[in-house]
Amino acid sequence: MKFGKEFASQMIPEWRDAYMSYSCLKTLLKEILIFRQRQIMYRSPAKAPVKATSLKRKGSLFRTFSGLTSGYGNTSPRKDEEDEVILVSAMQVADEEQGEELRSYQTTFLRSTEEGSDFEQVFFRQLDLEFNGVIKFYQGKVEEVLKQAEELNIQMDALIALRIKVNDPHAIPPFINEKTSGAYPLEVIQEINTSGDGNEEEEEEEEEKKRSDDRKGYKMASLEVLNHIKLNDTAETPRSTVRSVFHLGKSELHYNKKELKYAQEKLKLAFIEFHEKLRFLKSYSFLNQLAFSKIMKKYDKITSRNASDAYLKTVDESYLGQSDEVVKLLERVEAAFIKHFCNGNRRQGMDTLRPKAKRDRHRITFFVGCFFGCSLALIVAIIVLVHARNLLQHRSRTAYMNTIFPLYSLFGFVVLHILMYAANVYYWTRYRVNYSFIFGFKQGTELGFKEVLLLGSGLSVVTLAGILSNLEMDLDERTQSYKALTELLPLGLVIVLLLITVCPFNIFYRANRFFLLVCLWHCICAPFYLVTLPDFFLADQFTSQVQLLRSLQFYVCYYGWGDYKQRDASTCNGSNIYKTIHIVVAVIPYWIRVLQCLRRLCEGRDSTQAMNALKYFSIIVAVVTRTIQTQIGQADGRYTETTTEIATAATDGRYMTIKYIALATSIFATIFATYWDLVMDWGLLCRNSVNPWLRDKLILPKKSIYFIAMVLNVLLRLAWMQTVLGFHEGRFLHRNALVAIVASLEIIRRGLWNFFRLENEHLNNVGKFRAVKSVPLPFSHEDRQKDL
Repeated sequence: MKFGKEFASQMIPEWRDAYMSYSCLKTLLKEILIFRQRQIMYRSPAKAPVKATSLKRKGSLFRTFSGLTSGYGNTSPRKDEEDEVILVSAMQVADEEQGEELRSYQTTFLRSTEEGSDFEQVFFRQLDLEFNGVIKFYQGKVEEVLKQAEELNIQMDALIALRIKVNDPHAIPPFINEKTSGAYPLEVIQEINTSGDGNEEEEEEEEEKKRSDDRKGYKMASLEVLNHIKLNDTAETPRSTVRSVFHLGKSELHYNKKELKYAQEKLKLAFIEFHEKLRFLKSYSFLNQLAFSKIMKKYDKITSRNASDAYLKTVDESYLGQSDEVVKLLERVEAAFIKHFCNGNRRQGMDTLRPKAKRDRHRITFFVGCFFGCSLALIVAIIVLVHARNLLQHRSRTAYMNTIFPLYSLFGFVVLHILMYAANVYYWTRYRVNYSFIFGFKQGTELGFKEVLLLGSGLSVVTLAGILSNLEMDLDERTQSYKALTELLPLGLVIVLLLITVCPFNIFYRANRFFLLVCLWHCICAPFYLVTLPDFFLADQFTSQVQLLRSLQFYVCYYGWGDYKQRDASTCNGSNIYKTIHIVVAVIPYWIRVLQCLRRLCEGRDSTQAMNALKYFSIIVAVVTRTIQTQIGQADGRYTETTTEIATAATDGRYMTIKYIALATSIFATIFATYWDLVMDWGLLCRNSVNPWLRDKLILPKKSIYFIAMVLNVLLRLAWMQTVLGFHEGRFLHRNALVAIVASLEIIRRGLWNFFRLENEHLNNVGKFRAVKSVPLPFSHEDRQKDL
């Protein structure tokens, strides 16, 4: 792999703009190369063309060993002053943003009188610009982590003091040995030393001397810090939310184990994220130094000059090469984490701080291919069976479509959504969208697209096998007496799927299942939980799975009321309670989003959430009116197999009134939601953007894809028109089949939305250079000077 591609692959995605622009400098070197090639051709036109030096890496069996401790510079001796090409000077420049003075480097090209020197001057100007930008970013990040380290010191002092106080409630300030469990005030020690006769005093002095010698190397932890701190009760539970409403976010310490456990978990996460940020900085420094070394070596190779020695010496002597704060902090953080959070177990501590990268397993690829092959075979078998038995014209066709089809369509919606998510993961990974960081997955537990495909294809095999077996059992005369038992097959599949989801054992990606359940619980309990991106992202997925929720409602009614014994859904469809719940079920996902938007609005994070809540409320009105229109049409017999009845019954005033209301509310909600999708969620339709009607930064290489996605989003959002305009079923298409197709189109639209929504979120993180999660600290200190 060429260095340019390797350099890009190892970049931290959120800091990509802060790295040295290797491709830009390489482009400038190509211009120098082209100029020199033309110069050679013009000077000797009659001779054979001379092969000029290229930028491509040449293979060689023998390479010079550069040593292990020589740094990035060339170890060859410096040439005479007459051979010097550049002169790098440092100067102090005021930084207007930070209000400080920074060291800036400027390169003077000493061969400016030579022909074609303009190209090389442009190269060094750009090189200085990149170098100064890298130093400025790195120095700013180092200062940032030093401040965070200072805050973590205070937090650790408070944690150790709290740990001592919880383990020994009788501990007395001001000092206590970190190793011993007892606590003695300084006055008591002095009183013991001065009491008794001379011999006892000498013995006690010797014992105290021994104890003081034993205590050497152990830091004495102060308990005074507990007098100036409070426990941060962040709004992450319904109880803490209520406390925050009444401004009770900070609570006094009660010195119990529950508080200690809470503080340890929070501070442990803070150390893990802080360590990851330090590793990012270390990698950033190393990669940029290596990139400057590579680009200067290429310059020397093209121009046959010796400028790399001087410039790389400047790089080594700069803040980027000389600063060792990050390395020292890494060592101290690792030592502190191992000692205080892993009981001195270095292997456990390093596995936590530096989790191993996931490895692709060939068996996953094998099973994905196997399950997809089985799925295709089962689909072909079902199609052949339907046509061979002429089931489309069978007398029980209507009963089957009204009962069994809605039961199995639930699994179809789930499989389709999983497949769309697998496609999202694939393209997020391909275009380096850091979806794992955005969703907040624990490092190493995120699912790749192959694992997601494994789940989707496995579920599709089970579902298709159930459909095929159900058809066979219904057609076989020997199983006619067991028809009630065969109807329980879909219910069994649902129960198995739910049991696997809540299974506490470490199988079937337990970490991801529990992450999903936690987000689902946060959605159910909205707005009592702090709204994070995974929470409202999951709620948005449910807004596109309304038909799945209605299928679950049908499961409860069909099996709860015993309709499965006669394969007749008239009890459910004819119940007014069922129809009312049918509307409520469709409203629930949108109502959850309304509550989440209001919660974020109350937190003061984003004032636009008021408009977002209004958008979902308008969708609620549109969904309710469309559902009522459909129910009225079914009650009046409009949705039948013949379209003439629909036309003759269209004169009913009540039906036409609700139809016009549904049409108006749906148009308004569609325009509102489409605008929000394209402008707010995707960040597109920017008139003054570098990319017209898109945004300044794009991830996909072709701009046309964004316009196609916008058009598809609009068209797929208009799928509701089949409900309002009466296109409910044709001659060969049952109404439930049409509903399933429309629901599938909405799932596909949501899959497209997912990719561009996360792309926009990723670019926002890139703009803010946000590559590490911000973990709330457990303690807040009133007076920092006192703690210090």
